[in-house]
Amino acid sequence: MKRTHNCGELRKNDENKNVTLSGWVHKYRNLGGLLFFDLRDRYGITQVIFDPAKVSQDIIELASKCRNEFVVSIDGVVKVKPDANRNLATGEIEIDANNIKIENESITPPFNFLKGRSDAKEELRLEYRYLDLRSEVMTRNLILRHKVTMATRNFLSEKGFLEIETPTFTKSTPEGARDYLVPARLFPGSFYALPQSPQIFKQLLMVSGMDKYFQIARCYRDEDARGDRQPEFTQIDIEASFVDENYIFSLTEGLMHQIFSESMGIEIPVPFERIPYSVSMEEYGVDKPDLRFGLKLKNITDITRNSEFGVFKNAECVKFIAVEGKEDLSRKQIGKYEDYAKHLGAKGLAFVKLVDGKFEAGIEKFLTDDDKRTIIELAEVNGNAMIFFGADRTSTVNKVLGGLRNRFGNELGLTDPKDFKFCWVTDFPMFEYNEEADRWDAMHHMFTMPKEEDIDKIENDPGNVLSKSYDLVLNGVELASGSVRIHDRDIQEKIFKRLDLTNEEIEDKFGFMLKAFKYGAPPHAGIAPGLDRLLQVMTGEETIREVIAFPKAKSLNCPLTKAPSEVSQDQLDELNISVKKK
Repeated sequence: MKRTHNCGELRKNDENKNVTLSGWVHKYRNLGGLLFFDLRDRYGITQVIFDPAKVSQDIIELASKCRNEFVVSIDGVVKVKPDANRNLATGEIEIDANNIKIENESITPPFNFLKGRSDAKEELRLEYRYLDLRSEVMTRNLILRHKVTMATRNFLSEKGFLEIETPTFTKSTPEGARDYLVPARLFPGSFYALPQSPQIFKQLLMVSGMDKYFQIARCYRDEDARGDRQPEFTQIDIEASFVDENYIFSLTEGLMHQIFSESMGIEIPVPFERIPYSVSMEEYGVDKPDLRFGLKLKNITDITRNSEFGVFKNAECVKFIAVEGKEDLSRKQIGKYEDYAKHLGAKGLAFVKLVDGKFEAGIEKFLTDDDKRTIIELAEVNGNAMIFFGADRTSTVNKVLGGLRNRFGNELGLTDPKDFKFCWVTDFPMFEYNEEADRWDAMHHMFTMPKEEDIDKIENDPGNVLSKSYDLVLNGVELASGSVRIHDRDIQEKIFKRLDLTNEEIEDKFGFMLKAFKYGAPPHAGIAPGLDRLLQVMTGEETIREVIAFPKAKSLNCPLTKAPSEVSQDQLDELNISVKKK
């Protein structure tokens, strides 16, 4: 039997066609000798009937052997059903079967996915990922991934970009995370590193004259597990010469518009809002604000300098967040938020209730009439609200109230996963101080161009140097980081030295790059949206593991293949490696 149609294809106008379908038995029902199959492939599900009044007993007996996940091919005739199943795209028809071939049998699967998604725990799903991917949800996610990838390739190709591959085996360079290392057999004691990103090579491609480059790039970072992280992930890597950040903004907005339009039929409005880093931190407490709801942080540091409340009076920063209509929160509910604030680094969480324009409970007695009038004016609520305060170092207040804001957005139904709100966060600081190591680190990466007016501050005033960097944010998720790159050797060396790299380290790690800059490096800029994170937001999934075909588990192992695993002593000897077990 040779398949003529897929299981999601046939409709009412195909009535009386002779067809052959192949797929997996999704459901099997025997109603007094009348056999019903729901036959499934990645395109959909079609109902099949074996009527003992129309086919031989041999065929009925063969069909009766089938169970869920058997692979079969079926010949039959398309018939219009008297009662359509509106839950199926093929629900108006069924196949009146006249023959069946069992292509392969299946033992009972360890879980089922009759409701569209597996009902098993993630570890088991990943162990049997080839079964999990048969589910409707996982199939849909991978199809969407393909559509997004194709929309990306088509858009960038139409804009004159060339897709160019960069090495997977490269040199270990400091890029913010630990490298995955690969021993080099022919060079005992030496290692390749898997790339954390194609950053250096895409800049070298700009030096090469390939003025518009992109790549659906595989990247590798040895980081601790998180819902939006994997040790191996994919990014849409983009770089262009003779452009500035405005070009990258416009290009990326066009790309996102086309991705959503072609893959989901959603028209994303452009241009995206641009928010300076300082404003984002001041109003949202984070550098990746979720713009689907309000609840901006309000700064009252100045008006609390003369406060009778010592916690406010002596704090570096005092802010509040007003949650309208939640003045009836119970003490138990408030306690949950207090515990969360402490988890984020706060010593406590002060609050008041605003009921019909009057303050009640909490720290009400410590607020003067002037304090109350100012808070009501800034809160911008209609007389009833729950108001939470943060008073501490500025960084702690932002972290606590920013975290609470996001939690309120999720728990109070203020966010719609089908609402997509993009923004740009711009003008990041060039450096951030690492207190543990007592040094300055690059906030984005060390190849980011500082603002021209701040270049003279690099050596003696690094904390006030702004960079030409930008993040693309969607629904509170950082989708991409990008920047105008350094193309001047002297500026690049100045950044390296500010980051406390010695001349020897600079030459060893980046000598080849600085050498290339001697031969006429053009001005260039780029960005790298994370494909997995983008798909996670588009699908509304909780982790990126749900949009990757074969991801690693939370513990960073692979339940399917049992990787990582030990290797033979012969392999270790060939690589001149000895293993010291803890």
